[in-house]
Amino acid sequence: MENNVPEWTTGLSDEDWQFIKRLILASGSLKDIAQQYGISYPTVRIRLNRLIEKVQILDSKKPKTKFHQSVRLLVAEGKLDIVLAKQLIKLFEESTEKEE
Repeated sequence: MENNVPEWTTGLSDEDWQFIKRLILASGSLKDIAQQYGISYPTVRIRLNRLIEKVQILDSKKPKTKFHQSVRLLVAEGKLDIVLAKQLIKLFEESTEKEE
C-alpha cells in the first residue's frame, strides 16, 4: 500500500487530528461531539469552521512565504486578530523590501 499522504495533513496539530477522529467516529454528528467534549454545539461549530479554514490554507497554493502562511494559520486558529495579522504582514513585507 502506498503512503501518499497529502502535504496539507502535516500542518495539522495532534488536537486537530483528535477532533477529526472524534468527528468520524461520531458519524459527523456535531451534537455528539459537543456532548463528548462537554461544550455547546455552537462552540463545536466554531472549532470545525476554524479547522476547515486551516485545511484550506494548508491545501492552497504556496503562500508568498512561510511567514505569510504562519500568520494566516494563526488567524484561522483564532490565536491572532485579523487586523493585527494584516499589520504584521505589512511590516514584514516592508522590511523585506528594504533588504533587497
